[in-house]
Amino acid sequence: MSEKGKEMKVVVIIPAYNEESSIGKVINEIPKDLVGEIVVVNNNSTDSTAGVASAEGATVLLEEYLGYGAACLKGIDYLKDKDFDIIIFLDGDYSDYPGEISELIKPIINDNIDMVIGSRTLGKSEKGALPIQSRLGSIIAGFLINFFWGVKYTDLGPFRAIKKDKLLALNMSDKWYGWTVEMQIKAAKKSYAIKEVPVSYRKRIGKSKVTGTIKGTFLASLIILKTIFAELFKK
Repeated sequence: MSEKGKEMKVVVIIPAYNEESSIGKVINEIPKDLVGEIVVVNNNSTDSTAGVASAEGATVLLEEYLGYGAACLKGIDYLKDKDFDIIIFLDGDYSDYPGEISELIKPIINDNIDMVIGSRTLGKSEKGALPIQSRLGSIIAGFLINFFWGVKYTDLGPFRAIKKDKLLALNMSDKWYGWTVEMQIKAAKKSYAIKEVPVSYRKRIGKSKVTGTIKGTFLASLIILKTIFAELFKK
């Protein structure tokens, strides 16, 4: 893998909360010939997520503050001074297909794209894997981002790749459900070269902490909207 002759090193960050039944499958399917390190951020799980991930060879970090964004921030902080060029974000529930990492990094390596979003909307999803509330949320958020910043997104999916230096320049801060949309808005505001690629999606193992409950769906929707308008009024 190279960008203008430079070897590009890839690392994966997996935020995980109570994913003991799925995290091993996710780690095992990550292409080791492409990825130099797998970082699992144990988001204060009450099960054996950390032990399973460690046994499968992942670097395991602990983030006690319970929040998706908080776990991602912990992983970024760990990687700040490490020699990696591309950071992949991947969920630990086995809904994404880790083998498709190769498709996410191709535009960065071959076309000098800064950030690649894996779009479940453009790809093939198993029936029932992507609830209507997730689809609707992505449509509304996508419309608002396009309206305010002129960048078209079809999904807020967690499976994504971004150049490490570009990610650090975004100064990410959201600790909750607004993480993905914050990254996409900030990248748009900085005029990054952005691309979406189709990714496959299947029913997750276990119950979703977000779309699996009315409360989770409502909170996620509220935080996403709050994030969008907070970014709109920032200088």
